[in-house]
Amino acid sequence: MSDAIKHECGIALIRLKKPLDYYREKYGTALYGINKMYLMMEKQHNRGQDGAGFASIKYDMAPGERYISRVRSCAQQPIQDVFNQISERIEKEIQTQPDLLHDAEALKRTVPYLAELMLGHVRYGTFGKNSIESVHPFLRQNNWMHRNLIVAGNFNMTNVNELFQNLVTLGQHPKEKADTITVMEKIGHFLDDAVAKVYKKLKKEGYNKFEASPQIAERLNLTKMLRKAAKNWDGGYAMAGMIGHGDAFVLRDPAGIRPAFYCENDEVVVVASERPVIQTVFNVPFDSIKELPHGHAIIIKKSGKVTIDQVLEPLEKRACSFERIYFSRGSDAAIYQERKNLGERLFPQVLQAIDNDLKNTVFSYIPNTAETSFLGLIGEAQKHLKTEISKELLNKDYNPKKLEELLDLSPRIEKIAIKDAKLRTFITADSSRDDLVAHVYDITYGVVQPTDHLVIIDDSIVRGTTLRNSILTMLSRLSPKQIVVVSSAPQIRYPDCYGIDMAKLEDFIAFQAALALHEDAGTLQSTLDAVYARCSESIDQQLSEQTNHVQALYAPFTTEQLSDKIAALLTSEEVHCPVKIIFQTVEGLHNACPDHLGDWYFTGNYPTPGGNRVVNRAFMNFYEGKSERAY
Repeated sequence: MSDAIKHECGIALIRLKKPLDYYREKYGTALYGINKMYLMMEKQHNRGQDGAGFASIKYDMAPGERYISRVRSCAQQPIQDVFNQISERIEKEIQTQPDLLHDAEALKRTVPYLAELMLGHVRYGTFGKNSIESVHPFLRQNNWMHRNLIVAGNFNMTNVNELFQNLVTLGQHPKEKADTITVMEKIGHFLDDAVAKVYKKLKKEGYNKFEASPQIAERLNLTKMLRKAAKNWDGGYAMAGMIGHGDAFVLRDPAGIRPAFYCENDEVVVVASERPVIQTVFNVPFDSIKELPHGHAIIIKKSGKVTIDQVLEPLEKRACSFERIYFSRGSDAAIYQERKNLGERLFPQVLQAIDNDLKNTVFSYIPNTAETSFLGLIGEAQKHLKTEISKELLNKDYNPKKLEELLDLSPRIEKIAIKDAKLRTFITADSSRDDLVAHVYDITYGVVQPTDHLVIIDDSIVRGTTLRNSILTMLSRLSPKQIVVVSSAPQIRYPDCYGIDMAKLEDFIAFQAALALHEDAGTLQSTLDAVYARCSESIDQQLSEQTNHVQALYAPFTTEQLSDKIAALLTSEEVHCPVKIIFQTVEGLHNACPDHLGDWYFTGNYPTPGGNRVVNRAFMNFYEGKSERAY
């Protein structure tokens, strides 16, 4: 998308099912697991570049031997920094003891990080400072192996205050209110409780404390523990965790908002936020990678047993559609086709906007991530031309000249804009950058004529800042007859609170357009007052009673009215041609991405009650002039 926003996080979990010497003999290195984790994290760097972390648990270590390792970084290139640190530690030991290369078990006991169970995380910070303390995985330490807990996730919780208070009620004293800490302590509390109950039963059976330890690892019911811990969570999450003795889990939220995929074979169990990451890194068939069902957890016991267990009652699946439109890697076969479908479904609106004049229309895309939707749009244009040719051939009174023109006609495709990445990096640190923003892209002169419509497709339009300050001004210099900006996503009208950094209503150009339309109609203040009153009345109600009152702000206007007002707001005085903006319809989105129906940022239909409370609080913040997050 032309507007940069922070979003999502990425998780990766690897459980090696064979002894480390197996991988040394078959793949030539005992570092097989670490190398695969590096690739998995690097292949998900699109999901987070603010920080990266790695944690590992070694199996069957003797008391006094370190079995848990963790390294985190918030450096400029955090993934590389993490694995540079890992490599330096391992290479240092190998240089002094070269024979370790031929004995994987001895190497495991000598060097840190080399282990059977590993958890990786890449982070985009949607809340809090970008400091090392905010980087996953998080570690809850205890001298009892079974009570050590490592947690990392792709998530946001909407009800952190309530969860925090629950911990206080349980007698805990959390060190901060951040959702990651709150969630970890919630899991940790019920982990402690589960371990104590198992030990109590073992004691009655005659086991002493030393004998009980392996029995606790075997009998610990992670599914039951997670069910208690996650009972009151409201949000979108794929939550991964490792227990000190070697169990692991990944839990997905009941609405399936955040993604998680897994694969198991006789060598490895692997879980990641994106399917193509697993497919590429482990070279496994597409069909061998499964989507973790919503409300379920993959439970990986130290013994190697793997189960998919229902933890929470699944809700209607509302998987995040932004995953498909923009965030996930487009190399996934399904995502690639869905993005093409999004472009295809926009063609009828585009054809109408250009008055059916394909001959005098130039098609392009900005930014590069919009290329796949662009291919779908062009493919539909080509189908349209074939249909027109067929109609003319079937016409008994067909015009040979018209047929010849149709046969010669094809969509005019040009590379109009090229992003200057170095300039972008420079200007983001400059406080007086407005004049420079217009030069983020270089444009191609001489391919657009004054008689041409210029159609540009984008992934989505959030704030519209880059369009207004850079792209439209730049395209206007080409002197087209008309600029048509096409968004493969519908109008973004509401905040996201489940992982994407879109928290403030006033940032959205669609919200600004609604305000402007109310201003034109003379209904602005009365509408704002009425919506604020309803939000204020409901904000302290029970979470289950929350409804979205902000939808009333948009209700009087059609999508076309809002689109036209958005175009007007984004057209500066420096743009000297008409500008039209076309948005994907919600129906078109659902048709293109039928398994990812999460659309709350477009429709306001949040999948959890906490989402409704967040949007109401966001409106109250806007009304009260508070520039702060609503969750």
